[in-house]
Amino acid sequence: MPASDKLSYVLELADQGPALRAALAEEVADLLANWPADYPQSMRNICETLLAKAARDVDLPTRARLRTLLDPELALRVLPRESAAQTLIDAARNGDDFSEVLAKSLGIDARTALKILEDKSGGALAIACKGAHIDRAAFSALALLAHPRRERSHAFSLLDTFDQVATSDAAVMLRKWQDGQTIAA
Repeated sequence: MPASDKLSYVLELADQGPALRAALAEEVADLLANWPADYPQSMRNICETLLAKAARDVDLPTRARLRTLLDPELALRVLPRESAAQTLIDAARNGDDFSEVLAKSLGIDARTALKILEDKSGGALAIACKGAHIDRAAFSALALLAHPRRERSHAFSLLDTFDQVATSDAAVMLRKWQDGQTIAA
């Protein structure tokens, strides 16, 4: 689609009001993530501004999906600065239903969140955190809070696992989980 037609379509979505903010945000995020070489840079700046405005009106699961679509630097620039990590850590500390909070924060279903937490290796939690751009320190706190009775050596093993997970691979896997593909047994 020519750049002018695409921009017109995106602006048309923007005029539809709050009901279509999620569709607009996801459309613009996808465009920014896969920017066609023949589109002008000035249009990219308009799209980033539009995404920043639309992202303020969407729910947490939609923002979680947007974070996985965008590269971390762009996500940091255009998406609201809520901290999924802090929300998760607070939930784990307070004894809240951690799998429910994990599901909501990452934009995944409850069954997938439960499987992530039941994974004894910690690999699924490492992938989920890395895919959601949750940093190493927050992952460490989450791993310890999610399974407080594990030995200290296991915590170091979990950090090694986190360090070995590639961010791009984790983002792809998290997107699959968000799209309803569950974790393999």
